[in-house]
Amino acid sequence: MEDELTKWAGVAGAIWGVGGVLLLVAVAMVKLAAPATEALSSPLRWFHWLAILLSVATLLYGKGYRGFYRTLAPLVGTRAAHLRAQPTAVRVLLAPLYCMGYFHSERRQQVVVVAMTAAMVGLIFLMRSLAQPWRGIVDTGIIAALAMGCGSIVLWSTPALVPGWRRASGRRQAPEPPL
Repeated sequence: MEDELTKWAGVAGAIWGVGGVLLLVAVAMVKLAAPATEALSSPLRWFHWLAILLSVATLLYGKGYRGFYRTLAPLVGTRAAHLRAQPTAVRVLLAPLYCMGYFHSERRQQVVVVAMTAAMVGLIFLMRSLAQPWRGIVDTGIIAALAMGCGSIVLWSTPALVPGWRRASGRRQAPEPPL
């Protein structure tokens, strides 16, 4: 009975962890949608469109690919698999924070996560001071990167959530939890 309960706590924790991280990213996308839409619906000149293109390309590579696909998404997937295999009450309750590496991780990882969070919060406050259409132009690139981030998290976390699923290739592979 206890083994069955532990198994289901692990599954619930992994789903809550990945779902909570996706929810955080989705909320950020929704909040940025209004300024981005406002900017895109205003009359834009050629240099505004060039700035949108550069913003999207730069942020897709820097934040979408390097930040999410190569760093955060493998971390979330690996930690979700570990949570599924070895759940504890604290890890399951705070699963999104656990999956992002805020606790029960190496000190270096915790410092990186906290520093990135502080940098994002600082960037948000800095972006609020920009006038339109520039704020919306930057927000458009951020939304594109966050959308890529959601896809990356789903891709890297699927092995932790779907028994028997294996990624065909990739830099890191989430360990298969024992069933």
